[in-house]
Amino acid sequence: MYPFVRLIKDILIARRQPPVGLFDTHVSYHVCWPWDLDMWMELNNGRTLTLYDLGRLPLAQRAGLLNLLARQKWGLTMAGAVVRYRRRVRAFERIEMRSRLVGWDDRFMYLEQSMWKRNGDCASHIVYRSAVTDRNGIVATDRVLSALNLQEAPPALPDWIEAWLKAEDMRPWPPMQMDDAAAARAA
Repeated sequence: MYPFVRLIKDILIARRQPPVGLFDTHVSYHVCWPWDLDMWMELNNGRTLTLYDLGRLPLAQRAGLLNLLARQKWGLTMAGAVVRYRRRVRAFERIEMRSRLVGWDDRFMYLEQSMWKRNGDCASHIVYRSAVTDRNGIVATDRVLSALNLQEAPPALPDWIEAWLKAEDMRPWPPMQMDDAAAARAA
């Protein structure tokens, strides 16, 4: 089940925190509860993605984006993600999550998040490609920034994010059927 109670708690905490600038980092703290575990008694990889919501949405709250979405009747969607897992998170471990906007292009915003253990090890790191949407589809990022009263030019994305985006552009869509892929290898 989605952690709605945890999300509400984190949104309420974010409401009491000072606003953040466009590229500021939102830091939050979370506990790996028994219901977050997989059969190997560590934080489930799918649940990790869900827990990253608990950092991203409070970041959006502090940046003024959630209020704007409500006023405009806009939504948020994820258009891609790349994640790296490096350290296990076990039951009852407390992690520090860092969330920040890296940059944007004409359609998408790129967000970076990481989970850190108490000993200073990074447990996981993710980059999301996200978009604001309305009933007609994706809302251009310059329109979103204008509605937030921001006139920032998009910064250059790091090379490694650009490389990920190029790799995504090379990926076939829709994906090949598994039988088609096997036939292509056999040929």
